[in-house]
Formats: sequence, structure tokens, C-alpha cells
Amino acid sequence: MIAPGLGEILVTGAAGGVGTIAISVLSQRGYNVVAATGRESQHDFLRDLGARDFVTRAALAEPGKMLQPERWSGAVDTVGSHTLANVLAQTVYGGGVAACGLAGGADLPASVMPHILRSVALLGVDSVMVPQAKRARAWDLLAQHLDRAKLAALTTTSQLSDLPALAQAIVKGETRGRHVIEIG
Repeated sequence: MIAPGLGEILVTGAAGGVGTIAISVLSQRGYNVVAATGRESQHDFLRDLGARDFVTRAALAEPGKMLQPERWSGAVDTVGSHTLANVLAQTVYGGGVAACGLAGGADLPASVMPHILRSVALLGVDSVMVPQAKRARAWDLLAQHLDRAKLAALTTTSQLSDLPALAQAIVKGETRGRHVIEIG
């Protein structure tokens, strides 16, 4: 079972848009959040959002064993590929992992072992086909649990003309938080 106080929740891609919002909302709701990032320079920023501990991106990015020591009660993964495979292999019995990105790759080099031996759930997050009622519940949850001051701190506004340079910076891992593009 995943609930506040019942273990650590990992957020991969922690300095990105989804990661920063996940850390903020989960910590606001009482979860013990661990942030996975490749940039130690972002630790203070992520700690201010609510991260209590850190794991390096490299610790999760390499191929790993099918089952590893249990650590995560749950996770939000924005990276995919080997990172997601390792997160699943490290999730505790009955835990769950929400996969909502593939910055590290669309493949899943994993085994069914965590699912059949530890009852680990892999939950896909769909932002395209999700019914309107579920969208409304998600927006209500964000309205209740996302600190607006933290949202402002992790949001950068850019112009449409900035998009090519911004895209390169995002790919290089040189940005943090979410980016809003003003059109017009």
C-alpha cells in the first residue's frame, strides 16, 4: 500500500517539469520524497520543493538485475528505459510506479519478476485519452495540494521565438521546472 509515512517515494527526472510538480504535491501530502537527478546543483531547489533525500541519475541509468533490494514504496518515473526497469526492480511488495515519460528511452529492458513476485504495479499516465471526469479530479487535486508560490518558483515563461534554444537547453539538461511558452 502506498500512503504517507509508509516508505519512500522516488521521483525520477526530478528537476524537470513533471518531477518538480510531483515533488511539491507529494511532499505537501506528507510523502517522504526522494529525488533522482543528475545535477547536484539542483539539490537546494528540490529540497525547497520538498525532497528529503537524493539519488544520482547514474545510480539508476545502467542495466540492473531483475530484482534488487526493495526500497521504494512508490515512484513517479519520467525517464523510462533502464531507469524505469531499475525502479521497478527496487519497488517494495505491493508498491506502484507511475510511468509518465521516456526521456531516457521508450524501451523497457525489464522482467516481469517485480510484478509477479512482489505484486508491483506499473501504471501508465495518459494525458491524451483520459476522460474529462478524471482530468477534473486531477486538476482539483493540484488546486488543493500544489503550493502556488512553489509553482511560481519552478515556472519560467518564454516567447515562442525562444523555443529552438530552449529545446536544446532542455535536451542538454540545462533547465529546471516547467516552461510556459507565450504565443503572440
